[in-house]
Amino acid sequence: MAAPSSSSTTTVNIMLAIYEKKTVQLDLYRPLRNYIVFNYSDRDAQNVEDDLQTLKQMRTDLERGIGVAGDSLSSRRDILQGYYRALCAVESRFPISPDKDHVNAINFTWYDAFKSKQKASQQNIHLEKASVLFNLGAVQSQTALTYDRSSIEGRRQASHAFIAAAGAFAFLRDNESSKASIGSSTTVDISLECAGMLERLMLAQAQECVFENTIAKGSTPGVCAKISRQVGIYYEEALGALNVAPLNQHFDKTWISHIQLKAALFYAEACYRYGLELHEKEEIAEEIARLKSGISTLSESKKSSTKGAAQQLLEAITKLETNLNRNLERAMKENERVYLMRVPAASSLSPLPAISLVKPLPMHEVLDPSKDKMFASLIPENSTKILSRYSQMVDDVIRTQAEKLQQGSELTRVKLKEMDLPDSILALEGHSSVPIALKEDVEAVQISGGPAGLESELQQFRDLRRVNQELLVQTEELLQKEAAEDAQFRSQFGTRWTRPQSSTLTKNLQDRLNRFAGNLKQAAESDTRIERSVREHLPLMSILNNHPIESALPTLSKPMMSLDANEDAIVGALKQSLRQLEGLGTQRAGLEDMLKEMKRKDDILPKLMSSNGSHEDLFRKEIAKYDPICNEIAQNIETQDQLLRQIQAQNDQFAAMFNLEDYKASREKSYKKIEAAIAKYREIKENINEGLKFYVTLQEAITNVKQQCSDFAMTRNIQCREMIDEVQRQIGGFSFQDKNNSSNNYNYTPVGQSPHQTARPSSYYQQHPEQQQPPQPSSGYGHHHPPTYGGPPQPQPPYQYPPAGGHPYTQQQQPAASHEYGQPAYPGWRGNYYNAPTPPPAAQQPGSLPSPYPTPPPHQGGYYR
Repeated sequence: MAAPSSSSTTTVNIMLAIYEKKTVQLDLYRPLRNYIVFNYSDRDAQNVEDDLQTLKQMRTDLERGIGVAGDSLSSRRDILQGYYRALCAVESRFPISPDKDHVNAINFTWYDAFKSKQKASQQNIHLEKASVLFNLGAVQSQTALTYDRSSIEGRRQASHAFIAAAGAFAFLRDNESSKASIGSSTTVDISLECAGMLERLMLAQAQECVFENTIAKGSTPGVCAKISRQVGIYYEEALGALNVAPLNQHFDKTWISHIQLKAALFYAEACYRYGLELHEKEEIAEEIARLKSGISTLSESKKSSTKGAAQQLLEAITKLETNLNRNLERAMKENERVYLMRVPAASSLSPLPAISLVKPLPMHEVLDPSKDKMFASLIPENSTKILSRYSQMVDDVIRTQAEKLQQGSELTRVKLKEMDLPDSILALEGHSSVPIALKEDVEAVQISGGPAGLESELQQFRDLRRVNQELLVQTEELLQKEAAEDAQFRSQFGTRWTRPQSSTLTKNLQDRLNRFAGNLKQAAESDTRIERSVREHLPLMSILNNHPIESALPTLSKPMMSLDANEDAIVGALKQSLRQLEGLGTQRAGLEDMLKEMKRKDDILPKLMSSNGSHEDLFRKEIAKYDPICNEIAQNIETQDQLLRQIQAQNDQFAAMFNLEDYKASREKSYKKIEAAIAKYREIKENINEGLKFYVTLQEAITNVKQQCSDFAMTRNIQCREMIDEVQRQIGGFSFQDKNNSSNNYNYTPVGQSPHQTARPSSYYQQHPEQQQPPQPSSGYGHHHPPTYGGPPQPQPPYQYPPAGGHPYTQQQQPAASHEYGQPAYPGWRGNYYNAPTPPPAAQQPGSLPSPYPTPPPHQGGYYR
């Protein structure tokens, strides 16, 4: 029955699917039509002729589709779901049994899915319904293996399919297994035990897909360990069912080997991941114990469960065993040399934490027969109205009792909040709590690096400022070098050197460089203020370095002096009362679920249609089924009221004994200090982020201007050589051109002017370099074009600081948001806030490196301008 995925690319991703049960041909049309004619009329039979034909076709499709190669699994799923809904409609209107007054000409026959020679034959529609549900779960499990589980999306889809399969098997166990097992002719595959085992197996494989996606997304070792442990728990539950009757002799040994190895593998995987988290916390002794436990489990499973196991699974176990041993050796060496901790015994370790991220898909809505309305005309109109009246009675009972339960829970919540329970008890035990919203804010600060991480970001400021300054100096040197060469030849050749001076052509570029220099100067001053703010407020923000943040809260302790030394007795009595109150709350939740479940299963239609007495008598008898739960609800509410009064008296003693009011005041003060630290940290963090965006944006602008200057210098160099040749020919007497014509050969357009204002007849360049497409920046983003700086200078915003208390920077210049940046801040630097995804290879030029910075937002804040 094992079916490994053909698309799996890892050694772990070997999973199981279920084959469908097989059946024999069966005619439902003739027996049901005869029953309608005999018990209703020919006209009624004619009215439901389409429903009868539909039912017949569904059964034919069901028989033909089982085991057919290439059959669409999605269409197969739809056939099974539709046929099950039709069977529910048949059950409510046609009594099928050996009774002579019932439909007794239908005999359902189905073969066992795991022992194909075993079969069951019953005149019991629940055998048919149970078999259809089993096949629905089997089809969903086969669908899961069709997805490409080497990708995140494929594993997500496979997980959903396994969840749907688990839902089908859970629905089979809860609704049909017991009814289908009545009589001597039964099969094990649809039993309660087998359905429950298959549900656990499907959940295990769904959680396994989630675990693989968690690893692929780079989640923390602690989270991975919890998810992995739950995978192992699901496999262990399935294995436990396989090892006892009636399943222990029913399944192939390879099934048991596979599931046992998977259970061991994911327990050891959880030990490995949990060990990584322990190593980060320097809890070396427990790490050693966990690693040893995982290695021991793998070793034992390999000794007893390798027969028939997939080679990929054995390779995965071997690989994990190697990793465990490597980490164990490292931890033991560190413990021997540094920590010298005593390694606890495996039996003393607490269970590994687990978290389930999957649950069976609810099937009630999918399999609701009311959607199809089959055989609806067979119910008399007055019977429909009567049934509706009963449903209204049930709804009234459910609504009234649900309101009582909700009011009871709300009263408990309000009373406990007024008494500051159970927070004050937890504080006494050293487990102070922080409001959820505040705790989430603190965790967000800590995840982003916390106050201790601000220094590294300040260093990024310094590095980026240095890079911008170096770029600025390099750009200015390009212009100075070109101007010096021009001046040298102008001095050498005198009036014959007729081309415009460099300073005339580069005025716009030089002005822009001067503005950039002013930007950097203002930014440096703002950086200084930020650094000063960090130093001044670091003592305030240091409270956020507490892990966990609850350790920064004040503690509630016993009074130093006591007259009768009965503090422990008071606390113990209060704890006991709180436990009783919690038990009442759990009971209320269970009672509400019981009411809803009772209503869901409350189908009196067969009784109503077969009843010959008073409908009112039937309703009173049926509605009385809810009385026991209603009485329990009333008793629960009364007990809670008494217990709350008792807790109030006990809490008054507790508050007086432990001076609770002073503790609350101190705790509130700590909350406010934490809130102030978070606010200041966010303010500084926002300023830092804005500064980093400013420097990256400025770096791009300087890089683009540097490229313009380089192009300008190169063009001037070429023209210089041409003009030198021309002047030398004039001096040597080889020029036959008019002097005026000679001097007009070089007409320059100053950098920044429109190219249409002056024409250049130079034979080497037909237009000013500024008009040509500038070379692409070295960022590797070849499809982006840097902004052109050759047009008329645009008006710039004023460079002034905002009023005191506001942001000290105003933005100088910002390129369009659609451009990537020219080059990294410095080789190898990747900031915490600018790790943009690498563009696809097609967008990069050969030999270039992707920029580490993202495109700046269209509107930056006002800190850096």
